[in-house]
Amino acid sequence: MDFIAIGDTVVDEFINLKEARVSCDINNQNCTISMKWGDKIPYDSAMLVAGVGNAANAAVAVATFAKEGVNTEYVAVNDGIPTNHHYVLCYDAERTILVRHEAYPYRVPENITPPKWMYLSSVAEHTEAFHAELAEWLRKHPETKLAFQPGTFQIKMGKEKLAELYAAAELVAVNKEEAERILGVGLPAKAGESDIQELLRDMRALGPKIALLTDGPNGAYAFDGEQMLKVPMYPDPTPPKNRTGAGDAMTSTVVVALALGKPLAEALAWGPVNAMSVVQHVGAQKGLLTRDALEKFLAEAPTAYRVESF
Repeated sequence: MDFIAIGDTVVDEFINLKEARVSCDINNQNCTISMKWGDKIPYDSAMLVAGVGNAANAAVAVATFAKEGVNTEYVAVNDGIPTNHHYVLCYDAERTILVRHEAYPYRVPENITPPKWMYLSSVAEHTEAFHAELAEWLRKHPETKLAFQPGTFQIKMGKEKLAELYAAAELVAVNKEEAERILGVGLPAKAGESDIQELLRDMRALGPKIALLTDGPNGAYAFDGEQMLKVPMYPDPTPPKNRTGAGDAMTSTVVVALALGKPLAEALAWGPVNAMSVVQHVGAQKGLLTRDALEKFLAEAPTAYRVESF
């Protein structure tokens, strides 16, 4: 077995807002959306997308690369506990997600076949015992590499409670704002390359061999202790429809490239291509590319799209 994804599966309901106001600071950062309180707010449309979530999106991305289905052997079904239902408030190409994670009884399946890679992402609150159990399992199975994409509640747990998992990880992937919350720092709204370098060093100091950092339209960055690399966004062929799932596509594609034996620089170049394709659709999985399609985009990439040291 090559890849197991761990995390909650959810139903996303996309609600396209009709009337709203977006306000940003001078650098077009820290944006907020506002609507009239106590009123009836019209919306254009709503769409339900089932079987998603960080871990599910990653599993489908990897399965798409392999042109196979996702094996659900280890998926737990909890009778009497509803499926997580998130509401995605969409305005233009951006979104804010209202999240709720049910209190599932998390556990590492007995007699699980150690995979080459394990991908851990968003789960519910109050799951410290499960994370400790998983860290113990990883200690006993060093042949399994961990990719950790912390979710909302894992970030809220604090880096101290998850210190063993950060230390056990082959790769930790976060966006700039998430890195700031994990590390307890705040950067200027318009962070420079030196600020990004500091975040990468500090994230890697938590223990992972590779720190992967995304920064929206500014691209993505990676640090493995020797190479400090950056890559721009892959150019959008048309304006993005919805950015939900872009981070999952980015991270899982970098992980699958590493699992295929690609060097870090090449793996970093793969990620934004799948993210570009995902944002051309509504939903986190519809735009995921096969390996052949992704490599075609890479072959036809503009000269400005390249991985560089910084």
